[in-house]
Amino acid sequence: MNTGLKITAFAAAVAATFGTAYGVGTGVDPVTDRGGDSDRTSTARHGEHEDTREETEKEKAGHTPGGLQISDRGYTLKLADAHIAADRKQQLRFTVVEDATGRNVTAYAKEHDKELHLIVASRDLTTYRHLHPTRAADGTWSTDVRLPEAGGYRVFADFRPEGAKEAQTLGADLGVAGTYEPRTLPAHSTTTKVDGYDVTLKGDLKTGAGGDLTLSVAKNGRPVTDLQPYLGAYGHLVALRSGDLAYLHVHPNGTPGDGKTEAGPGISFGTAAPSKGAYRLFLDFKHGGEVRTAAFTVYAGGAEGKRDGAAEKGDGAAEEGGGHEH
Repeated sequence: MNTGLKITAFAAAVAATFGTAYGVGTGVDPVTDRGGDSDRTSTARHGEHEDTREETEKEKAGHTPGGLQISDRGYTLKLADAHIAADRKQQLRFTVVEDATGRNVTAYAKEHDKELHLIVASRDLTTYRHLHPTRAADGTWSTDVRLPEAGGYRVFADFRPEGAKEAQTLGADLGVAGTYEPRTLPAHSTTTKVDGYDVTLKGDLKTGAGGDLTLSVAKNGRPVTDLQPYLGAYGHLVALRSGDLAYLHVHPNGTPGDGKTEAGPGISFGTAAPSKGAYRLFLDFKHGGEVRTAAFTVYAGGAEGKRDGAAEKGDGAAEEGGGHEH
């Protein structure tokens, strides 16, 4: 995983059928999560992202970003079934195949306590899952998942094969059958509530050289100073850009137990967005033995994208945002 913050865009636009049933085999489109079954967990630095409007320096140099392709650098992500039903717990199965041999990868290096991180996100940025599947001896990964509504999702597998120098992210589309109703991006917000916790975002998501974002956690009006480590950190942040789902997966600054990183209330992240625009942020933090997810809508590059001055307010992020399952 990279120590810097990179964002990988994947422009996969597919046709939506508004107000009608979203059938198995149709194109990929937005969906919504109202919470429910998620077992929220955390993330780490993963992925690389491209801006389809304003190219990053690596793109200008011919770099192919992670997450955009189902096959890259000699490996292919294969979903056992690219279509599932809405609002039903089902098993998501997949393999990572080594192209040169046609064999499933069975040996991985651990990154942030896991051999593989799996992210599933809806195209309207209202459903989010960070999954930690289990691997069988033959290289088949599996995990239970329930996606609340029909539409299109993107699946990201972030991993590093044993012996490889760098981690990589492969992406594949997942269609969820059922009645589809498009949703709008939640309003711009710098505060939100989740399970009795108040989470506040300080700092701006900047383009170019970027800067720091700090997310502070409080409960009953008091700062939380005893956050618990989860996957080797006090908090994890995922950002997805509205429109093309440019994907950012980043580990926070500092490490629990390093003698200088405090266990809250603030969790700091170094960030740099690839372009101006709206982003959905998902923060995972652990307290009282449970991992929770707080979500925000922010705009990079100033206030011009704030949709006619949308109010900064909490948006019920935990109920709409999603989280983690195992």
